[in-house]
Amino acid sequence: MVGFGLGMAVAIAAGCTNQTAEVAPVDETASQSESGGEVNLYSSRHYDSDEALYDQFEEQTGITVNVIEGDAAELIERIKSEGENSPADVFMTVDVGNLWKAEQEGLLQPVSSDQLEEAVPANLRDPDDQWYALTKRARIIIYNKDTVNPEELSTYEDLADPKWEDRICIRSSSNIYNQSLIAAKIQELGEEETQAWVEGLVANFAREPEGNDTAQIKAVASGECDIAIANSYYVARLKRSDDPADQEVAEQVGVFFPNQESGGTHVNISGAGVVTTAPNEDNAVKFLEYLATPEAQVIFADGNNEYPVISSAEANEVVKSLGDFKASDLEVDTYGENNPDAVKLMDRQGWK
Repeated sequence: MVGFGLGMAVAIAAGCTNQTAEVAPVDETASQSESGGEVNLYSSRHYDSDEALYDQFEEQTGITVNVIEGDAAELIERIKSEGENSPADVFMTVDVGNLWKAEQEGLLQPVSSDQLEEAVPANLRDPDDQWYALTKRARIIIYNKDTVNPEELSTYEDLADPKWEDRICIRSSSNIYNQSLIAAKIQELGEEETQAWVEGLVANFAREPEGNDTAQIKAVASGECDIAIANSYYVARLKRSDDPADQEVAEQVGVFFPNQESGGTHVNISGAGVVTTAPNEDNAVKFLEYLATPEAQVIFADGNNEYPVISSAEANEVVKSLGDFKASDLEVDTYGENNPDAVKLMDRQGWK
């Protein structure tokens, strides 16, 4: 894996914050891997293990992986601004809401692949084959072991009960993870019932939403609130941290998978699709197929402490230690379809 620059005028920091940088069209005479050419990846993931995985793909195929990393929204805008001359082959991001946005902008193309269709469950891929899930994460309840008996916990919907008044921490409504959770509930319960639930949930907030999921977990550990909603990998990340302070936080909280008797725990994904104007389309498909192999799935999911999407690959030991659970079988593309309604609903109920 190399930085995104072989045969292109690109000089971008990993955060992809320089939106004015110019990108030249793909140079067909550029230096490429001797046998396989290249694939140009625009990714909002940035983990060392991902880089090792890309290097392994290059060793197996001779295809060089050139990477630009950045925020999903920034990368979507970048591909749009580059237009037909965009060097992007693959768009990879976290949360299906971002994949849906890229699809709606016309940035992704259908991919016909028996290998991907066999590996990725139908509810975890686009019905029109424009993107495929590569990892899963659960949105779970985090609780303070000293103040909450896990037998008190049951469902997301129960968090609207007045018994949780001034006890819940959660991040902003602008966060795509929360938007997708509400979008899923609209699909499952309908908008009216979801609105009533969100109204009760907001009334139980212990503080104004702030910070990321790690901040919510730390607030629970410190006693600022008793429970929080966060993605499963944030807990696993704290457990695997070399920082004793992080490990102490992880010891002070418990995890609970809600809705085990009523639809299953909300699951979201990271995933990828082939860009409509991909100059290396065949290599892009090979890259996605590679990421859906058992060997790659284990490494890819481990990088962010997530769950593999294919049944023959296992999560790492720390993730497995969080416990077994029944996942919701909702089609995740509905999270994107319902996102505009979810955002409006959250705004109406004062979720800041």
